[in-house]
Amino acid sequence: MPSDLAFLVATLTRRGLLRPGSPRRVAAQLGALRNWGFSLAGELRQAAARDPDRVALIDEEHGDISYRELLDRAERLARSLRIRYGVTEGYRIGLLCRNHSGLVETVLAGGLLGADIVLVNTGLSGAQLAAVAAEQRIRLLVHDAEFLDRVVGLPTEVERLDEREYPGLVAGAPPGELRPPARDGRTIVLTSGTTGTPKGARRPTPSGLGPLVAIIDRIPLHAGVRMMVAAPLFHTWGYAALQMAFALRGTVVLHRRFEPLAALEAMRRHSCTALFAVPVMVQRLLEVPTATPRPPLEVVAVSGSALPGGLATRFMDRYGDVLYNLYGSTEVSWAAIATPAELRRAPATAGRPPHGTRLAIVDPHGEPTPAGRVGRILVGNELLFEGYTAGGREPDGRGGPEPDARGGPVGGRLLDTGDLGHLDADGLLFVDGRADDMIVSGGENVHPSEVENVLAELPQVREVAVIGVPDRTYGQRLAAYLVLHPGETLDPDAVREYVRRYRARFSVPRDVIFVPALPRNATGKVLTRELRRYHRAA
Repeated sequence: MPSDLAFLVATLTRRGLLRPGSPRRVAAQLGALRNWGFSLAGELRQAAARDPDRVALIDEEHGDISYRELLDRAERLARSLRIRYGVTEGYRIGLLCRNHSGLVETVLAGGLLGADIVLVNTGLSGAQLAAVAAEQRIRLLVHDAEFLDRVVGLPTEVERLDEREYPGLVAGAPPGELRPPARDGRTIVLTSGTTGTPKGARRPTPSGLGPLVAIIDRIPLHAGVRMMVAAPLFHTWGYAALQMAFALRGTVVLHRRFEPLAALEAMRRHSCTALFAVPVMVQRLLEVPTATPRPPLEVVAVSGSALPGGLATRFMDRYGDVLYNLYGSTEVSWAAIATPAELRRAPATAGRPPHGTRLAIVDPHGEPTPAGRVGRILVGNELLFEGYTAGGREPDGRGGPEPDARGGPVGGRLLDTGDLGHLDADGLLFVDGRADDMIVSGGENVHPSEVENVLAELPQVREVAVIGVPDRTYGQRLAAYLVLHPGETLDPDAVREYVRRYRARFSVPRDVIFVPALPRNATGKVLTRELRRYHRAA
């Protein structure tokens, strides 16, 4: 549509992507996109064609790596993988790696060959890893040296490549030409698995600039941005940050592990203006002294889990109005983005849908709900996932998608997120929790997230999680798990009275349990199954 084209051009211009350049390099850049598409490998090629000497990656082991060098290393690794392991179109590579250049180079090498990449959560146990490898039919698992003890139980048909073998594969790469594969490689991201075994969700390759423009219109990232990607690259949000950085011909700073003081120092040293993180990382930044001088941050973009009550305000009070919160999931990519102004006005909001995104709140009959009324959140955009992968089957007609356990496509264009939420009178979205987290206590619907937000406001509370547990009398009741700041104390009755002051009596948690830490996965999401196991044991 003409209006969509005008919006795209205006946004690209505003973010500096349409600045004039060398005619030869611009032609090479457009040629790379035409031949290789908008995959991560295609974005690398276009960036290397336009700005070959710009620094693409900075990590702890290798320092600065330019786009020219990164493309050369990825091509060398691709040729070695093709000869040594027979990697070709449709071959499936698993990656069990933290954030470093080796992971990026392997994803790129696989993309250059048309291989499928399975991004594996580093928090999986050995048994979970073996199950995922078998379920996803991984043929080669590339892993960091620290995970050697977890890969010993892999199926015998899965070959293993230790990160310590990278230098030899790159340096000793055979000659040969790499042509665009006839079939784009698939990127498979595992769901968080907070309530069970993670599933593989196939992510589509962008068909153009639309997805990038939708995000950077709401989050002001500019061409040549220098960003630290602290969110794990195996997570949808971390991987999306890498895709956007390459599309913007930016520089990405990577650390294997997130340590607040080290991250602040790295962002200051490398003049990072953007940070991509998950909410628990932002919370940890508030628990350490601010670096002096501060990093020149203009954007701190978070996603992956809900912002605890009051966190947005506390963070912006210290770092300025730079916080952006993207609400989405592995399956729907994005649904809404909250800007600093919106978070100042309503710290719990998920914001508004970006350009080209459809969002609906519906009742159990599929009818739209009025403002203020809670319903299921449905989303439509250009990057809805293409189905769950099961046993290596592809959700494109050759084996069919695994059914979406949380509702599936609605009307062919909207996907049920599995979340409950509501819109206010001004169209701001608020997420009220998972549909399967809502409990019925004595006939009343209770959303645990509402109670979490209330308890997070207590100054003594560092972290809180609220879940539903069985109750013989009322069917279900709430149990609250609280982590206090060092040196603080709270009485369970005081906690209940505080909730009673702000919520109805059926929202008051019967069980108040103080714990040293909440169980979280590698992306910072609370593992509710572990809390329920703890509750049963108690």
